[in-house]
Amino acid sequence: MRGPKSITAPLKAEAVEDLRVGDMVLLSGVIFTARDLAHKRMYEAIVKGSELPFSLDGQVIYYCGPSPANPGRPIGACGPTTSSRMDPYTPLLLKLGLKGMIGKGKRSREVREAMVERRAIYFGATGGAGAFYSQFVLTCEVLAYEDLGPEAIFRLHVKDMPLFVLIDAYGRCLYDLTRPISQTR
Repeated sequence: MRGPKSITAPLKAEAVEDLRVGDMVLLSGVIFTARDLAHKRMYEAIVKGSELPFSLDGQVIYYCGPSPANPGRPIGACGPTTSSRMDPYTPLLLKLGLKGMIGKGKRSREVREAMVERRAIYFGATGGAGAFYSQFVLTCEVLAYEDLGPEAIFRLHVKDMPLFVLIDAYGRCLYDLTRPISQTR
């Protein structure tokens, strides 16, 4: 593990290609939240030839549905959701320029192959730590699909959000490098 390494979103190809599985990063810049329903709507828009709510070029999507903010705060708890639910939509989004994803859990073979082809990165955030991650959000605004409530697309400005590289642009996966404790006895 190397790091922490400071990177800024939107991501540049050089920054993505320099990261390795297991690296700790501190992510700053603008990122977008999107969960299952928002991914489905974006996918349908692409298929119909409609414009997306934001350009995917170099962007990072956080698989998160934030809770309402407490007074004086920009956001409530904002922990990751299970990434595999977005797998049916991800290869197309990567083809259109998506460079980074934040979530938890394994990804499909198809997503991993698309990541290698498009030189993209998958960051891991710790499940159950939504209040912790909210500390790194400077601003939060609904960008699209407001009718979806917490599953709308939110535009977040983050500063030094701590994450780990779960899958790098070369297809190496942290889950492949670890063995369950039950297999080490």
